[in-house]
Amino acid sequence: MVALRPYRPDDLEALYEICLVTGDSGDDASPLHNDRKVIGHLYSAPYGVLEPEQVILAEDEQGVAGYIVGTFDSDGFAARLEREWWPALRQHYAGVPASELTETDRQRIGAIVEPSFNPPGIVARYPAHIHMNLLPRLRGQRVGSALLERWIAQARAAGVRGIHLGANAKNTGGIAFWTRSGFEPLQSNDRTVWFGMDLGD
Repeated sequence: MVALRPYRPDDLEALYEICLVTGDSGDDASPLHNDRKVIGHLYSAPYGVLEPEQVILAEDEQGVAGYIVGTFDSDGFAARLEREWWPALRQHYAGVPASELTETDRQRIGAIVEPSFNPPGIVARYPAHIHMNLLPRLRGQRVGSALLERWIAQARAAGVRGIHLGANAKNTGGIAFWTRSGFEPLQSNDRTVWFGMDLGD
């Protein structure tokens, strides 16, 4: 049986691990990394640390196996990352020899040193954003839909007018899921398909 529950501080390692083992377009990114946390530094852990109230977990008998994380205010969250999250990581990675890192590690670190920003026009219309990942054992059971529905309910209750996300262009399963779930594809390039959902009346 799968239960959905709020985030607790001792769930941080689960955020890191799930992000890693689903980080290659839904597949295990472990072979691409020597640093097992670098991808989670970008896409999961900061939400647990800085906005834990916007993190919902899916847990079964074996433990936490999925999550949805996000923020209601993407611009405000980006500013907070710059103040409270990136500086310590930049200092840490400045001392890590490049020889200890894979090419993918170095690309992720580059995104920590110089973060990219979601398309401003999309953020203006859909100010909230989310990331969601499930381990394979939870897929195909509507767990993702349940996590998404709960997060959307929280966002509506807070008066959020729209949600966006970026899906890896190679992740065909993820793109199909977001499309079925009511998200509209807005723009794309060779790396990312951007989706939005209007939560207005």
